[in-house]
Amino acid sequence: MYDSVEGKKTCPMGSFPYTIRSGDTLYKLAKTYNTTVEAIMAINPGIDPYNLQIGQVICIPRAMPPVPPPCPNGFYYTIRSGDTLYNIGQRYNVSVEALMRANPGIDPYNLQIGQVICIPKAMPPVPPPCPNGFYYTIRSGDTLYNIGQRYNVSVEALLRANPGIDPNNLQIGQIICIPRQMPPGPPPCRNGFYYVVRRGDTFYSIGRKYNVSVEALMKANPGVDPNNLQIGQIICVPIAKPLSEEEDK
Repeated sequence: MYDSVEGKKTCPMGSFPYTIRSGDTLYKLAKTYNTTVEAIMAINPGIDPYNLQIGQVICIPRAMPPVPPPCPNGFYYTIRSGDTLYNIGQRYNVSVEALMRANPGIDPYNLQIGQVICIPKAMPPVPPPCPNGFYYTIRSGDTLYNIGQRYNVSVEALLRANPGIDPNNLQIGQIICIPRQMPPGPPPCRNGFYYVVRRGDTFYSIGRKYNVSVEALMKANPGVDPNNLQIGQIICVPIAKPLSEEEDK
């Protein structure tokens, strides 16, 4: 298989010569060069694994790169120095579990430089149904609290509209449902007329416009929060009674 000439060894194709140094063992060499003790012994017939001599030249079979796994819904990535499945997952927004599933048989504690693995594409979660609202795409810095503040919706309403959502792990590009605030139904208004709240309206300004006290407006609209009037909300404006009617009473 090979010739030994003046201490130099010619190794067969697919291997290379290596000179034994102090402390070397076949196990250590196999780990270093990503091969096995059996493969080293097979290519060096007659070698005594328990009596390696410093300066002895042996052949080391070259490691064949593992065949990359199928990767139909992702892309291939070549392992670099310092890579771990965790930091690869962080870089490409994929969990370690998803990487392990896409690369069956991979040893996460023994990644090899030059090894090719499959990075599965993170599939965006399917947006929930949103019949009484609208869809919103998560951006950098978003939280359910500030989204709720922006669209005047409570965090609880957002959680109800998006079952299964993790409020502590919103993903950029994730689509969620923003439920629309339904204005409360109009109160009974037998002795007055309905008024649609406009931007800037307050009970005080409405009362000034129609010569009605704030107290009368509050009595005619039980349950309405005067400090949180909604544009489009319908309220009852009681008709101010003439002074003569008040005196007759």
